[in-house]
Amino acid sequence: MMNSIQQNIIDNQHNMDVRCIVLAAKGNVFSAGHNLKELTAEQGSDLHSQVFRKCTELINVIHSAPIPIIAKVDGLAAAAGCQLVASCDIAICSDISTFSTPGASFGIFCSTPGIAVVRAVPRMKAAYMLLTGLPINANEALEAGLVSKVVQKDCLNDEVKNVCNAIASKSRAVITLGKKFFYEQIILDISTAYARGEQVMVENLATSDGREGINSFVEKRPPQWSHKG
Repeated sequence: MMNSIQQNIIDNQHNMDVRCIVLAAKGNVFSAGHNLKELTAEQGSDLHSQVFRKCTELINVIHSAPIPIIAKVDGLAAAAGCQLVASCDIAICSDISTFSTPGASFGIFCSTPGIAVVRAVPRMKAAYMLLTGLPINANEALEAGLVSKVVQKDCLNDEVKNVCNAIASKSRAVITLGKKFFYEQIILDISTAYARGEQVMVENLATSDGREGINSFVEKRPPQWSHKG
């Protein structure tokens, strides 16, 4: 599954007709995380290392993709499934969705899922999820910042479509530039982030779509994006 998701992102991310990628699932489980049958002692440490390394590779592919990756959640997202949600650029969920990191209940603490979760939600909420394994509901996930928006189940498809359309209306090149800097600046101190941000804004204005966007605003007309840097 992880290989398939990773390869599909890699294969499609440079297709100029693709403006964003939606990760979704059929049924009432978005992702229950790793298959615990792969993590038994009989499988051995080499396979265990391979499983967790692949998950890290997938998360890194999501972060480095030049287009937004959106999680569409309609049900359970647990353990590495919760990690996947927290690692996407945007997460839209239905009001019946739940999120949990229950690994400690099975003798394996959700250490790697916790890396993504604590970077998305406040420390106290992350610790609550990781130490208790108790699920949080959709509204709690929204309040904590784990998801971007919660809608009624029957509105989920329309909301994800609205988000995708909003992204598609922008310059692909500008979105790519913006996403790259967004993650770059998060790990910087604020002074360094602003200094680098000033440079990025100037570089953005020098692009063909940067110039087109400003000109279209001044001329009071819709922009005609080239989608090139």
